[in-house]
Amino acid sequence: MARVLHNLLLFVTRLALRIRLVGYWSLVYGYCALCAAVALLKLWWSVVLRPTATFQWVVRESPPACLNDTSLGTHCYVRIKESGLRFHYVAAGERGKPLMLFLHGFPEFWFSWRYQLREFKSEFRVVAVDMRGYGESDLPLSTENYSFDYLVTDVKDIVEYLGYNRCCLVGHDWGGTIAWLFAIHYPEMVTKLIVLNCPHPSVFTDYALRHPSQLLKSSHFFFFQLPRFPELMLSINDFKALKALFTSRNTGIGRKGRWLTAEDLEAYLYALSQPGALTGALNYYRNVFRWEVHSRQCGNREMDIKKPEKQIVFTIRDKGVGNSFAVVSGRGCMT
Repeated sequence: MARVLHNLLLFVTRLALRIRLVGYWSLVYGYCALCAAVALLKLWWSVVLRPTATFQWVVRESPPACLNDTSLGTHCYVRIKESGLRFHYVAAGERGKPLMLFLHGFPEFWFSWRYQLREFKSEFRVVAVDMRGYGESDLPLSTENYSFDYLVTDVKDIVEYLGYNRCCLVGHDWGGTIAWLFAIHYPEMVTKLIVLNCPHPSVFTDYALRHPSQLLKSSHFFFFQLPRFPELMLSINDFKALKALFTSRNTGIGRKGRWLTAEDLEAYLYALSQPGALTGALNYYRNVFRWEVHSRQCGNREMDIKKPEKQIVFTIRDKGVGNSFAVVSGRGCMT
């Protein structure tokens, strides 16, 4: 009798998990289809209004001069033996000083940290990395090459290659996600953790699914699941959508002309218009929903590890991330 009850409970549990999984993926792909339909309407409208200009691009063969500004640091490359990938980074400050490592987000590259490189190079060895799939780092096109394990290992390998066993880790957006996970898996290698505009990975999916307002803000996560079509939509009208991310009132950088010059914008467009660049960047998103189980494991594991000396969660008004994420992510963090 006990064995029968055990098997029955096991069957019910597995059935409930399977139903939940089916419901989860139905929501993901259903919302993905809705986002695709909206994007198709936008594409159609663009073709109607600007039939010629819609599919015209400026060929950007040479980098803007600002990318070769020697005051920002020295351009370096490292090939990681385990993955075989080559990474590009810009470094400044004296060797031997504490390492401050910067991880950028989407749609960016090392250049996003230009102000921080200048600001902190007197006290730290500052290093801004082109993450896997971005800038001058290698661009593996397979989605499987952008799993959490690979991205976290990239950071570990780079820190060790630089000759350090600890660092002050700073991450924004996707770089923030990787920074969170690196601190979870390798807490002994993080002296301070600074995360900007990125919730803890263990809370993002559940929170977004339970809060429709955040689900709407995160609609790009669903749209980017599609193959190739998002790359097209981001590049039509000479990358108009990317330009808007940097310059529009809702998502753009404040004080245009001071914090973001026309040449700075061209630097981003140059990096993202190179062959394969958009696919590499979007592949981070194309793994995100498969990471839910991994995120739950990270959330459970967090209570069992030694935390860095200090964790800082810093958020500002962000169209894609609700401010309440700061509260949810910051619970249990040392301040």
